[in-house]
Amino acid sequence: MKYSGVFYFYTVFEEIYSPVQKIAFAPLNNLFVKRDDLIDPYISGNKWRKLKYILAKAKAAHKTHLVTFGGAYSNHLVATAAAASRSGLTATAFVRGEEVQNEMLLLCSLFGMKLIFTDRESYRDKCKLYKQHFADEEQTYFINEGGASPEATIGCAEIISELTEPYDHIFCAAGTGTTAAGLLRGIQQHQLNTKLHIIPVLKGASFIEEEINKYAPISHHLELHLDYHFGGYAKTTPELISFIKTFTAKTGLLLDPVYTAKMFYAIQDLAKQEIIGKDEKVLAIHTGGLMGLFGMKHKF
Repeated sequence: MKYSGVFYFYTVFEEIYSPVQKIAFAPLNNLFVKRDDLIDPYISGNKWRKLKYILAKAKAAHKTHLVTFGGAYSNHLVATAAAASRSGLTATAFVRGEEVQNEMLLLCSLFGMKLIFTDRESYRDKCKLYKQHFADEEQTYFINEGGASPEATIGCAEIISELTEPYDHIFCAAGTGTTAAGLLRGIQQHQLNTKLHIIPVLKGASFIEEEINKYAPISHHLELHLDYHFGGYAKTTPELISFIKTFTAKTGLLLDPVYTAKMFYAIQDLAKQEIIGKDEKVLAIHTGGLMGLFGMKHKF
């Protein structure tokens, strides 16, 4: 595909490679994976889907400077930086915490993103930060942490539209609940009988139901599993690390410790408890984020 300036990124968004693959994963006989991790190496998984309509809206508003937020190992920051560079836009990120250097932030810098390290207290009020730095710049466009927005849920709902077969259960890990809301919206729009299982990766994450409800009405399709956080966001245990090693060695599928590993662990555990029947059709959404491995390489 030829580069055509600012429109290149939006043209790229018209193309997608996200196959559904069946994997051997005891005790389930019919586990499938929606490989959103294959969409793009940097604008990966649900980050691609979240940014798709956000960037289209920014373009329609003639904005040229993206401003967003994230931690030092944020996949969202890398995705936004890559998306901006491909579309001829500039980008700035407020990075939570003290100034550090790592592989993720190196990629952000290489893609041309400006980084503003921000103390954790100031970081909590993102709107205030944005106004303090960019109130007088009309060309800037605010993108919330993780891409949380109505536009993001529209993009994530398209996961359901792409499915060619029905599934008894669909699983997805959740941080903000935006992807979950999109999936729920898609299931409702297509009037499916599928049960949507959400695995929050934060401790005490019952609030995610409220976040989902901001974008999609809660229905009987939704089930939250709150006990697979392994200590909280970006927390792990030796048991989870061992699970990742075994899973990847047996399936050839890479997982990240923050999101997808916790989801697959939950799937196996629920199947062992026979909460999910071993012959039911289960689809796991692989939301990408594999570069999160860099932040935990010392644990392997």
